[in-house]
Amino acid sequence: MNTQKGNIKALLFVLMIIVLSSCGSRKSTVKPNPNSASKIAYAMSHLKSKQLYRFINEWSGVRYRLGGLDKGGIDCSGFAFLLQKDIYGNSLPRRSRDQAETIKEKSISQLKEGDLIFFSFGGGAVDHVGIYLNDTYFVHASTTRGVVVDDLTLPAYQKAMVKAGSFKN
Repeated sequence: MNTQKGNIKALLFVLMIIVLSSCGSRKSTVKPNPNSASKIAYAMSHLKSKQLYRFINEWSGVRYRLGGLDKGGIDCSGFAFLLQKDIYGNSLPRRSRDQAETIKEKSISQLKEGDLIFFSFGGGAVDHVGIYLNDTYFVHASTTRGVVVDDLTLPAYQKAMVKAGSFKN
């Protein structure tokens, strides 16, 4: 009887890990360019929404935690979920692969502030999400650096980007 309960608990634990793994736990191969700090500051200073600017500043540097949804740790889909809800009033699903189904696709050149960008670092299904800011910059919860602003033109992001667009209302 105890073995059966242990097996059920182990199975439930494995299922929970699978459900919460929408952002993956792979180590990022993206290395920030130290010369990009001024470009990031420029992109941030040119946000149209000051509420978005404040939201990013409040969350900047919060560490990555798979399944996290607070300032103690957050994953990429949780960050996108909260940002879209708090800034734009949009109700996204919790997992990045499900969030990817809620957008009207656009090309990179058509992206506007607040649009969603989806990546597949594992080479299969969507496993990461970020929010477009402007001038090729986006904000996301990086598995290695926490909530950061990065440049979409970095080769690792170019290679992994799957789709992008605006939330379907």
